[in-house]
Amino acid sequence: MMRKILRYTLLGLLLLGGLTPLRAEGFESQPDSLTVNQRREMRGLTSKTNDFIPKGQWIFGGSVSYSTHENKDYDLLIVEDMNSEGYTVRVAPFVAYAVRDNMALGARFIYSRTLLKVDGASVSLGDADTGVNLSVDGYYVLRHSYEGALIWRNYIPLGKSKRFAIFTDIQLSAGGIQGKYAEGQPVRGTYETGYSVGLGVTPGLIAFATNNMAFEVSVGVMGINYSAVEQVHNQISTGKRSSSNMSFRVNILSIGLGVAFYL
Repeated sequence: MMRKILRYTLLGLLLLGGLTPLRAEGFESQPDSLTVNQRREMRGLTSKTNDFIPKGQWIFGGSVSYSTHENKDYDLLIVEDMNSEGYTVRVAPFVAYAVRDNMALGARFIYSRTLLKVDGASVSLGDADTGVNLSVDGYYVLRHSYEGALIWRNYIPLGKSKRFAIFTDIQLSAGGIQGKYAEGQPVRGTYETGYSVGLGVTPGLIAFATNNMAFEVSVGVMGINYSAVEQVHNQISTGKRSSSNMSFRVNILSIGLGVAFYL
């Protein structure tokens, strides 16, 4: 009887020992009470204790973009014999102040100007005889917008690094729109004015080239916008248009490259 008791006792101890995980020497298990951010900080991905941008620092910077195009007898899908030229320029300076470590409040001014001139183009749908054929001759568009924005920026350092960090801009903007459109012979023109308001979220990456100068790259991922426009056509008839949209996607057209100075 005693042998059976000892046998079952030893068998139970062996089973318990096999089910109990061994702890490797030199490593400490992480308590279950740690949050996700604390676990990330322990792995070195981010650091809340890293004063990447200390309180009281002024930030001056901005971004400039310019693009141009020219088409001569260019064909694109259903558009044929396109002759056009144009450009787009955008300037966005900003200033901010670090109200606390790794957090800044500031303002940004954004100005953009777009010009498009189409000397000629045709659109063909279907056969030449039975299809739909449209043509454009002498189309001209000049449009510019200006807006001011309040920004709230948070920095997330990459580990203990003092050179690289992720930032997120939350931007509340409002501004005006003006544009001129002309087409055909004789010329028919339209003039429009309007305004727009928006709220957007723009994450980005910052890299310090020197102790005071940094390069930034950002892209818009979420935005809520509303715009209203009034038109006057040939100085006689008028029209109105309003639109609103909300998006949550990567906006390739909103990619920004800029330089900032931290003083």
